[in-house]
Amino acid sequence: MESLPADERVVLVGHSLGGLAISQAMEKFPEKVSVAVFVTASMPGPTLNISTLNQERQGPLLDSQFTYDNGPNNPPTTFTFGPLFSSLNVYQLSPTEDLALGTMLMRPLRLFSEEDMSNDLMLSKKYASVKRVFIISEEDKLAKKDFQLWMIEENPPDAVKEIKDLITWS
Repeated sequence: MESLPADERVVLVGHSLGGLAISQAMEKFPEKVSVAVFVTASMPGPTLNISTLNQERQGPLLDSQFTYDNGPNNPPTTFTFGPLFSSLNVYQLSPTEDLALGTMLMRPLRLFSEEDMSNDLMLSKKYASVKRVFIISEEDKLAKKDFQLWMIEENPPDAVKEIKDLITWS
């Protein structure tokens, strides 16, 4: 973003936790962002922090696994989606071949403490100066529709669009 010419602007698009990354870019470079599009993505705001988002989003993780590299008395350091969780919530609309490949390629996701994430993502008027669009996906099982609607109510974007009747690949 720093290397963009002064007269150029970009459209940022984030899905899932990618919403945190585009929020950070909006805060650091608001003059370089034309619009930020949150596609069923975490959408924090100046009055809606990561801790609150994480508390609202909790759901059953089934066979997913956490690792505790700093010992069992410390917060987890990585997270891996389990095959059952993936089949029911990540690849539920995909062909079985995609599920098999996704499961085979699954790698642990590095977790950061909520304190670290909150310190990295302090949002202010800069963030609020960027136009935001939220795209609701009815079929997303990682961020269910009621959670998406709650985020929109708590941190209203400039526009909301909805994706319905997704194509299933079989």
